[in-house]
Amino acid sequence: MRLLVLLAAIAMPVVAWLTNSGTFGPDNGTMSDRYPTLLVAAGYAFAIWGLIFLLDLAYAGWQLTGTRKSDDTLTRIAPWAAGGFALTTLWMPLFAMSQFWLCLLVIFGATFCLIRCAMILSHDRTPQEGQWMWAWLPLSLHAGWLSLAAFLNLAQVVAAYELASTTQQLPWSLAIFGLAALMLLMVNLRMRGNVDYVVAALWALAAVYVKQSGNDMPGAQTAAWVAVGIAVVLALQTVMLRRKYPGGLLPNPARAPG
Repeated sequence: MRLLVLLAAIAMPVVAWLTNSGTFGPDNGTMSDRYPTLLVAAGYAFAIWGLIFLLDLAYAGWQLTGTRKSDDTLTRIAPWAAGGFALTTLWMPLFAMSQFWLCLLVIFGATFCLIRCAMILSHDRTPQEGQWMWAWLPLSLHAGWLSLAAFLNLAQVVAAYELASTTQQLPWSLAIFGLAALMLLMVNLRMRGNVDYVVAALWALAAVYVKQSGNDMPGAQTAAWVAVGIAVVLALQTVMLRRKYPGGLLPNPARAPG
């Protein structure tokens, strides 16, 4: 299973390159532009995938070496990490091929897997040396980005299949924003203020604001400020949760690099 984690981590950037090269169909930006919604993020935000892929590769190599090979916590998260990486990989060609319903199932599955990894690591009382840097950071960042990306994908499914009005999107977009906020806040609470998870979510929310503040669709300005509101609440929650632990906004020293 540890080897599967590495193989899946390698597959993500390889398939991402193939997808953006048009191997499976139009690239992600082109597909996204076909179905504009009030939850779409500015294009620059997706550059975070480069960092996520790099950190995930570092984690995949780290967990295969030294004393980590026999660590119980890393053994527990290995199936979840492999599943999360594999589903992330699968989503990319499916999206290019317009398999939006499958994409939705896949991205929520990937989100669940990566959140599970982050939660297990966040509550580990006997961390490996360097575990925060090489495991908690990569998997939390990946989970945080997917936690919002999954709901952006949901909005695109609604628009693509015209499940609700595509000209007056604000009512159903607010409902999706509410679901996204609820999940972000609940997951962050369970992890007692996971800074890395929150940073990825804030990055996505900021990009939604940037995109929607310059959008001329009805309700776009409201959507932009809703994204800001969610970001503020999430950041404040994190500050309050982290103040319960030594180090304030820094990671818990028990999980910091050795």
